[in-house]
Amino acid sequence: MDKIQLLSSLKARGFSPQILKAFEKVTRENFVPEKIKQHAYEDTALPIGKVQTISQPYTIAMMLSLLELKKGQDVLEIGSGCGYVLALISEIIGSTGKVFGIEIIKELADKSGDNLVNYKNIKVHNKNGADGLKEKAPFDRILISAACKEIPKELLSQLKNNGIIVAPVGSYEQSLVAVKRIKDKFITQKEIPGFIFVKFV
Repeated sequence: MDKIQLLSSLKARGFSPQILKAFEKVTRENFVPEKIKQHAYEDTALPIGKVQTISQPYTIAMMLSLLELKKGQDVLEIGSGCGYVLALISEIIGSTGKVFGIEIIKELADKSGDNLVNYKNIKVHNKNGADGLKEKAPFDRILISAACKEIPKELLSQLKNNGIIVAPVGSYEQSLVAVKRIKDKFITQKEIPGFIFVKFV
């Protein structure tokens, strides 16, 4: 599968023009190891080292769709890996928005910094994601890109009012869950089963 075929597949699944445009603009092969660049546009997860993966494009598109991203938002991704999703988010929210990534594995955090050198509104932090990023909170949107048994309360507390957090929740197989904060209540908006992510480290 090449980039045109991938975009055609995502379009057929009904993803928004903003999401499709982000996938078109971001060069996925820049975010995968040299030896598997020829597989960059296959609709599958790929290994990026340290027993971690870059998620399947369809899965990423689904997460971005659930986030309901808008121009100028502040967005945090936990488990930002190689930085590919951060780049997609940046394209959607534009230069007036801010994107923060947290990656616990130093080699991946460092590599993603190299991958994202042309994005001025993205900052990657090498730390434990369970505590979020208090010094930059609250956020309009939070994405957890690793499987958790439940969404950490610390992360829920870092959402703005009307903010949305999206996470894969479950043990072996996960459901993508979108939770919206309305004042001090957290309302589950959507739950889509059938996903498998690497575990939250």
